[in-house]
This record gives sequence, structure tokens and C-alpha cells, in this order.
Amino acid sequence: MQKTAIIGGGVIGITLANYLDTTKYDVTLFDDENGQATKASAGIISPWLSKRRNKRWYRLARDGAAFFQKLISDMDISEKIYAKNGTILLRTKGLEDLADLAEQRKKDAPEIGEINLLSAKQTADKLPLLAPQESLYISGGARLDGLLYLNHMKKLAEEKQVHLIQEKVTINKKGEQWQVNTKGQQFLADYVILAAGPNCKTLLEPLGYQVDLRPQKGQLIVFKTQQGQSKQWPVAMLDNEADLIPANDGQMIIGATHEDKAQWDLQPTSAAFEKLTNNSKDFLQTPEKLLENSFTYRVGTRAYTSDFAPFFGSLPDDPTLFVASGLGSSGLTTGPYIGYLLAEYFNEGSWSTEDYQKTLDTYIKTHSF
Repeated sequence: MQKTAIIGGGVIGITLANYLDTTKYDVTLFDDENGQATKASAGIISPWLSKRRNKRWYRLARDGAAFFQKLISDMDISEKIYAKNGTILLRTKGLEDLADLAEQRKKDAPEIGEINLLSAKQTADKLPLLAPQESLYISGGARLDGLLYLNHMKKLAEEKQVHLIQEKVTINKKGEQWQVNTKGQQFLADYVILAAGPNCKTLLEPLGYQVDLRPQKGQLIVFKTQQGQSKQWPVAMLDNEADLIPANDGQMIIGATHEDKAQWDLQPTSAAFEKLTNNSKDFLQTPEKLLENSFTYRVGTRAYTSDFAPFFGSLPDDPTLFVASGLGSSGLTTGPYIGYLLAEYFNEGSWSTEDYQKTLDTYIKTHSF
């Protein structure tokens, strides 16, 4: 049995750990959880109407959204964690064009479901917190609660005899094996998979690699509404940097910020509150009633590449070292599928990812000291 170390227990790492064949691999997952984007996230699984020009990214996000049907069945994921209640898109203009785009993309992505232009009243009926306004509704949109997903998948991993170690690590090569170093112990591994978000850069640079990754702070705010049926509501993608994401127990999440300068700072800020509430209040029916309620923050650090695309695979000069990072703000859509693809490579011995990403040396290069 080959010893395999996964470093990073976010959406990629924990999904990978659960899909690896533990009759072949002795799996240890290391994660210090500090700043983890998945733990703070509440994701919208609805990539089909993105205007991004990166066709590889779109194929990865499209197939990532489709993968949830298998993931839910394989891992017995409840509606409290993942709910397919649809997506409402609010735009001041261009709704008909978006509907046409949805119809085109539905040919290759039937998961989009029903596509309907809604009247102002129909929009408010779908999501009562919204002010009446015309919108586009697609029934296949969903939401995923990152923290609940992690907690559920960790329990499953423990049942599979995956070793979970909550410590920060460094790595170095020791002969033909890898040495994973915690504060007080060393672990040997035949394979190492780095799925540690922006920390992949920190882990790889001492080994002589230049890595195209940067950390970005993201903040969300969670309000308690006066209505208890929030988990039935669709998500709403607004016409600016804010989205409305219903959660369980009458909660509504507004997010998220994209803060390049803050990077690793995990302190919640009043500036984030002002920005998110200002960006969303014009879309709300009675914003003063929601915004006067008590609220909490969710704060994490995402990993971005220069071209805003993720990467994953083994390093060209070392087939025992794998890396997966750069998910950006679409991590809950693409991350589980990337974890599954990595597991399939280990379990089956082959894969083809050219349709999903540029070559790994686009993002990771060797340098001499």
C-alpha cells in the first residue's frame, strides 16, 4: 500500500481523500484550516451563463456542475448542504440575450434545466426578499454550503480510515520518498498532493519552483431573515459585485468581496459590510428590515492565477508530486470535480485534462538558486 499525503483539506483535498481507493493507498490529509476559502464559502453552482472567454475554464465549470449529481449520490449529501433551487439573474438590460445564451449552452449542459424570463411579480414570488423586477430564471442552479460540505466529507473520510492531521506542514524530498514535516513529527510518503490554495506557492518555492498564485481575501455577511423558509429560495446573481445566497434556518448570505491587497488578513471589516450592503440594497424589497438584523461574517483567502484559471496535475519533473490550486471565486463549482479527477488518476492510472486547462508549466516553473 502506497503512502499518500494530501496537504490541504479544502474542497479539492477532502473530495480527493474520499474518492481515493484506500485499499491501494494509505492516505493522510494534513490541514491547518487557517484562512481556508471553502470553510468560509457559500457557493453558487450556476456557471452556464458566464461571459468569460476562457473556453477551457467553462468546460471545467460546466462539467463540475454536472458532476454534483454523482457526488450527491456517492457521498449521500443532504439538501441542507447542497440545494438545487434554481438561479435568478438580475440585469438592468440584456435578459433576452442571456436567455438565448442559456438555450445555446443547454445543448451541451442539460443540467441548466428550465429557462424562463420572469415578470417583476414572478421574480418577487420566487425570492420574497427581492424588489419586483424582471429577471431570468434557470431551474438547474444550486447552492453549496462550504463549511457543511467539509464537515460531512471529513466524517466520511474518517470512516474510510483516512488519517486527518490538523497541523501546518513543510515538505522535502528524502531519497525516493517525500518527507512531510509538522511541528513535532515527520511523515514519509510515496506521493504528495498539494491542494492548499495559495499556500501551494509557499510550499513549492523552497523546492525551487516559481508559482503563479496570489492570495485574495473574500468576505461574506450572513443575515437572519424574519422568514423561516429561506432554504427553499433560489440564489440571486445581482448586476454588480454581490450575490444573494439563501442558507438554512432563515439566513441570507450576501457576498462576496474580492480584496487583492488584504490577501491573508482574516479580520472582518466595516468596509466590506458597506460595500456588500450598498451593492445589494437596490435589489431588495425592504433592505432596511434585513440590514437592521444581527449578522455575522465569513472570511477566507482564495487562490488566483494571472489568467484566473485553475491548474492541477503532476509536476513534469517529478511524477510523485501533484498540485491543484487557483480556483478563484468559482471553487465550489470546480473544486469537487478536480478532486474527483485526481482520484481517478490515482485509482485508474490515466486521464486527459487538456480540455480543462493549459499545461502545468504555464503556472509552475523551476528556477535555480
